Amino acid sequence: MNGEMQYRVVVNHEDQHSIWPQDRDNPPGWTDEGFRGSKDECLAHIAEVWTDITPRSVREALAHRQS
Repeated sequence: MNGEMQYRVVVNHEDQHSIWPQDRDNPPGWTDEGFRGSKDECLAHIAEVWTDITPRSVREALAHRQS
């Protein structure tokens, strides 16, 4: 590596995404999403895959109300 800090994309139970330093344990409640890279690469990945930022619990409540 070129010395640039490396990150990984993490996700929580609400399907919210964030980046986390690759060399640190995940924060409680967050799991690896599978993507790793530079900060800019991780943020670009999140922008591509996390298109609906509504938390999962809200989406499920809304879907339940509509059915």
